[in-house]
Parts: sequence; C-alpha cells; structure tokens
Amino acid sequence: MGKNVSRRSFLKKSIYTGAAIGGTVLAGASAWSVFKESPIDELYGEYPDASRLKPLEIENSRAEKPNVIVIYCDDLGYGDLGCYGSQSIHTPHVDRLARGGTRFTDFYSCAAVCAPSRAGLLTGRYPFRTGVIGNPYPKGEPLTKSIARRFGVMLKNLGVIDLREDYVARGLDSREITMAEALKTAGYRTGMVGKWHLGDYSRQPEFNPRNHGFDEYFGVPHSNDMSPFPLYKNEKEVEADLGNNQAHLTGLYTKEAKRFIIDSGDKPFFLYFAHTFPHQPLHASEKFSKKSDGGKFGDAVEEIDWSVGELVKLLEQKNLRKKTMIIFTSDNGPWYEGSSGSLRGRKGQSYDGGFRVPFIVNWPGKVPAGRTVSEAAMNIDLFPTMLHLAGVKEPSDRTIDGKNILNLMRGKNSESPHEQLFFYHYDLLTGIRMKNWKYYRQINRYTWPIPLDAAAIPNSLGKSQMGNRSPLLYNMEKDPGESYNVINTFPKVAGTLQEKMKKWEQAVSKNPRGFKNPLGS
Repeated sequence: MGKNVSRRSFLKKSIYTGAAIGGTVLAGASAWSVFKESPIDELYGEYPDASRLKPLEIENSRAEKPNVIVIYCDDLGYGDLGCYGSQSIHTPHVDRLARGGTRFTDFYSCAAVCAPSRAGLLTGRYPFRTGVIGNPYPKGEPLTKSIARRFGVMLKNLGVIDLREDYVARGLDSREITMAEALKTAGYRTGMVGKWHLGDYSRQPEFNPRNHGFDEYFGVPHSNDMSPFPLYKNEKEVEADLGNNQAHLTGLYTKEAKRFIIDSGDKPFFLYFAHTFPHQPLHASEKFSKKSDGGKFGDAVEEIDWSVGELVKLLEQKNLRKKTMIIFTSDNGPWYEGSSGSLRGRKGQSYDGGFRVPFIVNWPGKVPAGRTVSEAAMNIDLFPTMLHLAGVKEPSDRTIDGKNILNLMRGKNSESPHEQLFFYHYDLLTGIRMKNWKYYRQINRYTWPIPLDAAAIPNSLGKSQMGNRSPLLYNMEKDPGESYNVINTFPKVAGTLQEKMKKWEQAVSKNPRGFKNPLGS
C-alpha cells in the first residue's frame, strides 16, 4: 500500500474521492496479493458424483399442467409499478394483471443482488447451497472491472465490508435441478428469453441455459453493465457485443417470447422471461424514450409493461389465456434509480428495500381476482409450487428450501407455509423473518460499488463512529419501513429469533449443499 500511506487515509481517499481504481493500481503488488479466487468447495464441500443423484419422478399424472410464464425484471423496485403505488411510472398492463389476479405485499427474493436471486428462483434452494452467492463476472472481463472487483475484495480483507466475491461460483452446477428440467419431465416445452447470469456461457458452454433444461434460449449471459455483452440464440452468437446498442432488446425479447408461445402449439409450456431492464445502463426504444414521468428508468419499465400487454394479447388470440399462469416479479430491489416505495434500503442492502419485490400471479378462474396476500413468501417457493402443478415429485436426493404456496395463491390458506425465512449477504446469514417480526444479527448497507457514508468510516477495524447498532428488531406489521428498532422493548422476541438463526446455522453447517445421505456432500 506504500510506506507513506496509512490504512485509514487510503480508505478515506478511495471512498470519498472515488479514486478506488487508481488507488488500487498505485497500491501495487501488496493490494493484488490480498485477492485470490478460491474454489467454492472450500466453503461448502464438493457435489456428489452425478451418477449418485436420483432422477425425478411423476407423482400425479392427472395434474393441472397449466402453461407458466415467469416474467422476471432486473432491479425493479417495490414501488415502481402503478399497482404498488407509483405515481411517476404508468404500468396499465401489469396493473391489469394485478386486478385480475392476486398481488403479494410481502414477497421476497432470496438475495438482494442478481445472480443468487436467479439461482434460488430456478432451484428452490437458498443460494449458499449452489455456491452462486454473488454475481459471476464474465471470464476475461475488462481490466477496469477486474480491478474494481479486486478493490472490493481488498476492502473485505481490511475488515471494512464483506463482499466475499472471491468465493462466488463461476456458474450454476450441472448437478442442480432447475425448474425447467423438472417441468420437462412432465412433458413441458421449456424456453428462456433474456438475462441468464448463472455463468458466462460465451466462454464456458456448460453454463448455457440449454444445458440446464431449456429447449430454446434467446438472450444475454449477464448484466448489461458487464462487458463484453453478447446476444445469443441457443448456442449461436447473434451479436458479439451489444455495448450501448441496447434500445432494441425489450422488443427483441418480446418477439422471441411470442414466437416461443406460438410454436408450442397445444403442448404445455414454461417460459422464463428474464428482462435485462431496468438494470443500468438504462435503454428504451424510440417509441418509449423520453415518454415517462419516471425518466429513463420509467421509460424502460413502461416498455416492459408494453411487453406484458403483447404477451397477454397473444394468449387471448390463441385461446390460451385461461390455460396460462402468469407471474410477474423482480430479482431484487432498485439500484441507483427506481423506488423501494416506503421500504428502507435498496439493492444489495439487508433491509426490505433490497429483498422485498413486487409479486403478481394471474390465472383466470384459478387464482382469485383483486385479492391481496400479506403473508411472507419467497422466490424459492416457485420451484415446489410449479412442480406440484405439473405433478412432479420434489427431488428426494437434496434439500428444497422453498415451500408450495399454491394455496396462498388460490386463497385456500391464509397462512404462509414458512415458519421463518432467512436472509443472506453472500453466504453470511444476517437476518430472519418470522410472522410479523424481522431480526438482524447485522446489517449490510453496501454492495460494490455503492460508497460508504461518513458514519461508517471506521475509527478502527470493526468499530464505526456510530458504534455497533446491531442487533436490530422490527415489527413489520406496524413498521414496514424498518424505522424503529424495538429490541429493547421486546428482548424475548429478539432472543427467540436469534436462537432460530443459531439452530438453522448449526443444522446447515453439517451439510451445506443439502444432499441427503447416503449421498453426502
């Protein structure tokens, strides 16, 4: 770091002036030496050999088998839709889905950043089990991004923030079972359109969605701020690097999604439609650019809303509307722009603004119209729910953390099937929600490259100017904005939740991957 530069002055200069990259380069070999990309198996142990895994089974050959469309937005906040209170962004098509279906008010992603959220959605398992605990970077990423990533890891090693990016898996392992693979066993035609972010398949083909249960694929390998940013059709590269030429993406995605639906004919289909936007950098086509009261962000969201309308119109034309369940949600809270509504926090942060997302389910005649569900649920619940609808038995060789929430969707049960939900920062357990109580062992306020604020600059390692405010307890029914720490008022509640976290940690530490004996892990 240099003999004449103290640790504190280096951190202050880097954090306050934004000279992170320059500071790291000037630091020389000593800065680079703190970074090493460690095998994820060091944390979780190895996967069992594929030959020891058990095949999926059909348990109900007379299951309903509806068509399923999961629309997954990128960085769409809790308050960015009209039906969730937005006054700036107009979303008539999504709002119509909400009026004709059921809207969840307390639905969570399993992670506050992109890739682990998607791993949890597709596998029904908390991300730590898959090792996708953070965002995989493109292999051979540009030097500037590589330096930025390593700077974040250096801050972690200095005890300032814990990014743990040196342990993120390169992609989703082939021994994980995705929702697509499970539905294929029930005769579904499976397709994906949009952002994958579960491995850079442009350089590591084993991570291509086609190798994870999808019959057809059209999309991009990762977030649109990563470079290169290629566009693929199945295994074929369509464009080598979209760069700033992204305004046509939502339109292209919508065209491919419609084609997939048409080509599916009478066969049940599963379409995973993972939008690139409103992740930054923001883009919208000429028809939507500069039209929204929500600026560029609003333009991008309103084009997504148009896309929803196009899909619904096609389903109606093909007489498939009543046969199709549509789910609309987001991977995590908003990043630099967008609204988390009245919730505290944003993407990458432990508070609800990072984890709680819009969730709408619409299935005419099967899911009640105009209904609101306030019970807590999580995106890992979609895996077991979809398997139940397709008549597929849940995997017997591994732990599935999600629960079947079909009764919640249909209004047949007023209580969540979860006793509690857990919240992770990378692989670190930070919080728990049980009924109306939310308890944090610690709060992660930052994700690279969001800067630290003045109150968090350490006086010495592990001690901030505000002192250690954790642990925290919030009553989510009376204080959904997590504004008032009531741990002194309800210490017994806090103690109960703390004990729940300890017992959970003890249990999963014995077998983090969750594969069941005699498989081991």
